[in-house]
Amino acid sequence: MTARFLRIAIVLGLISAVGPFAIDMYLPALPSIGSDLSASSGAVQMTLLAFFLAVSAGQVLVGPLSDMIGRKAPLYGGLGLFAAGGVGAALSPTIEWLIFFRFVQGLGACAGMVVPRAIVRDLHTGSEATRLMSLLMLVFSVSPLLAPLTGSIIIGHLGWRAIFWTVTGAAVIGIVLLALFQAETRPPEERIGSGIRTAITSYWYLLRDGRFLALTFIGGFGISSFFVYLSSSSFVFIDHFGLSPFQYSLAFSFNAISFFAMAQLTGMLTERYGLERVVRVAVAGYLAFMALLFVVTLVGIDSVEVLMGLLFIGYGFLGLVLPTTSVLALDDHGPIAGAASALMGTLQFVVGVLAMALVGYFSNGTALPMVAGIAGCALVAFLLAQFAVGRRGGAAREGAPAE
Repeated sequence: MTARFLRIAIVLGLISAVGPFAIDMYLPALPSIGSDLSASSGAVQMTLLAFFLAVSAGQVLVGPLSDMIGRKAPLYGGLGLFAAGGVGAALSPTIEWLIFFRFVQGLGACAGMVVPRAIVRDLHTGSEATRLMSLLMLVFSVSPLLAPLTGSIIIGHLGWRAIFWTVTGAAVIGIVLLALFQAETRPPEERIGSGIRTAITSYWYLLRDGRFLALTFIGGFGISSFFVYLSSSSFVFIDHFGLSPFQYSLAFSFNAISFFAMAQLTGMLTERYGLERVVRVAVAGYLAFMALLFVVTLVGIDSVEVLMGLLFIGYGFLGLVLPTTSVLALDDHGPIAGAASALMGTLQFVVGVLAMALVGYFSNGTALPMVAGIAGCALVAFLLAQFAVGRRGGAAREGAPAE
């Protein structure tokens, strides 16, 4: 592994983590935000939903923009907007203002979620891209591993508003790293012909590519299970099981460890067995353990240890699914990698928001709605894998935007 390869992974991973850091770090604060701003749990959860909706909408614009003007400029703009939203959130006097500034933060965060994937595609394909993507995810893992713990410590000493000052500082650091250590990977000659019309053409082409869509939604339903966990877990672990915010942070980090540890095996496994075989086995394993968790919860085994143990194993399998499906989905779309990455991210976030809303509607204070949502996402991902993985096709390749 070269120093350049490692540097790219570190810089892109940290930039990608800025947005998720703003989610994971304030999860332990949700109950105290509601108390401080005199807001219901539903209103507090809207701060999370507003962030996800903004990310979903913004990616559609940021991806083609990065094809038109290069990769770095949208990252600068996104990080700057994210920082502005962070300042507003820290100063919010009411829950309505907090929801608004979380939406602003989400618009800024979407650049860090879309453009790094396009940069990976600019530089590599196949197993090398998988290796870089998994290494990027290792750096990215600092968010779910450390953010809740850091957040609970900050909340305990300085209050929830300090969370937003902290993530604003992280965005500023991201801007500095981008300026000093990341080169532009979309040279001017490759931007020729990129424009709004090209973006629309690219999206229309991608929406008719069945393989691209199926791979996107395999990853999307995997991510949706995370969204369900994000929106429900603090209430389940703190209110239902009686954990303290710090204990909840430890539980959250514990489940994230298996995901990111297994993600590091994707490069080695795909070199030996191929991308598609890894996806098939991983999706099957993911479904098996999430279905088992649903069954044991349904029959009344209401144990925090069982819940954490089966989530730990299931999310380990998911760690093999997400980087491999991303690489497979983008492999055939190098000339429009920005648009493809953006559409992928938008569709995945839309599915995640819908899954969050559905589980929230059935929330009853127990773990069952959350577990049912996670198992349902795993089942859909498995069924899609039977269609998409192991066969070429989908939409006809004619009509693809030219390089």
